Amino acid sequence: MKTIHIDVAVIGAGSAGLPAYRAAKAAGASALLIEGGPHGTTCARVGCMPSKLLIAAAEAAHAAASTAPFGVHVEGSIRIDGREVMQRVKSERDRFVGFVVESVEGIPAEDRLTGYATFIDDNLLQVGDHTRVHARSVVIATGSSPYVPPMYRALGDRAIVNDDVFSWDDLPRKVAVVGAGVIGLELGQALARLGVDVTMLGARGRVGPLTDPAIREYAQNVFSEAFRFEPRAEIEAATREGDTVHLRYRTSAGALVDDTFDYVLVTAGRRPNIDKLALGNTTLELDQTGMPVYDPLTLQAGKHAVFIAGDANGVLPLLHEAADEGRAAGTNAAHYPNVAPLVRRAPISVLFSDPGIAMVGARYADLAPGSFVAGEVSFEDQGRSRVMLRNRGLMHVYVDKATRRFAGAEWIGPDAEHIAHLLSWALQMNLTVDAMLEMPFYHPVVEEGLRTALRNAVAQLKSDQ
Repeated sequence: MKTIHIDVAVIGAGSAGLPAYRAAKAAGASALLIEGGPHGTTCARVGCMPSKLLIAAAEAAHAAASTAPFGVHVEGSIRIDGREVMQRVKSERDRFVGFVVESVEGIPAEDRLTGYATFIDDNLLQVGDHTRVHARSVVIATGSSPYVPPMYRALGDRAIVNDDVFSWDDLPRKVAVVGAGVIGLELGQALARLGVDVTMLGARGRVGPLTDPAIREYAQNVFSEAFRFEPRAEIEAATREGDTVHLRYRTSAGALVDDTFDYVLVTAGRRPNIDKLALGNTTLELDQTGMPVYDPLTLQAGKHAVFIAGDANGVLPLLHEAADEGRAAGTNAAHYPNVAPLVRRAPISVLFSDPGIAMVGARYADLAPGSFVAGEVSFEDQGRSRVMLRNRGLMHVYVDKATRRFAGAEWIGPDAEHIAHLLSWALQMNLTVDAMLEMPFYHPVVEEGLRTALRNAVAQLKSDQ
């Protein structure tokens, strides 16, 4: 059994772990990167990139089938070859993974260790059956995994998670998507546009991350046109029948439905990968789920030399947030016991549907009633959106009454991913609605819809005076 003494041990070589390792090295510490699973990050392997590849194919199919209103007629029917679709998804996915693997392989061999790590005590790790690592500080950056409720585990390979979709060689005929969160909506709409018969079964009326009732209702209507969507379904039974799955569920209207599917795609959230770390061997304070109690600003677990970054802490499971947290955790681990709080960027969230969904800053649910106005715009008559026949959407921008500062926004609409960046920059710069309206808006662009919403907020502020 080999023993290694190191300043900082980083468990996990993903979107948080790699920046944590590099930050620790930049701070002058010796560092070791420990990884038991495949390299390549969740984003590149089974997350952001392969899902966007599938969505890109779906957008191409939808565009090809939607030319007639422009007077452009495609002769014959559109043919979607599922095998070709999945071949491109997997080949391009492998290319993205390759870039990450190359980056990892560029790290000195003596700074990399292969094997799953468990804690023996606060500062001692067992890696595989071959190495013990004594670290002055530890960064936990083990990521997260999809959660599958017990009801679906008995379905075997007919119950899948998003990771499994990108292993398909061909597209299935019929799929039930359980969960109407970000992953469910993105994949559900993409599969439907690629010719898969999709039924989406949500719970509690959820539509992605939206909390604004008006925006959520609008989005629900949009997605209901794309596939069967029951946002408040109650699933009573799930049974395997050969190579199919039989679901019995009750709709919000009380109707009992029996249906059969090739697969059930379970998108019921993700759980931090901490169960195999043997955290019970440490003196860390653990909550009722077994998660270390930690400071979300410094990422430090109590007063211990342990820091938790990225999806492993479950705060903001987004790549850019994971990278920021990784850098902060690595720096704090190197400088321990001197730690500094992470300065977070303006909150931004994007759902890559069509129309897109985005949220910036404070959510509607986070704002105190009566403290803000909600400027509104419908994209149904917005000039450029109508020109492109992409005129579906509703936006609310929230402006604080006392300061006139932009506080946040929730919306569904065209080019949401791009408008979200403009708004996140405005939020991070603490701009007022008046300063935002002084910025240039070219004509004709979709962003003119944002200007309409801002003007509507100003009109409401005047009426409240």
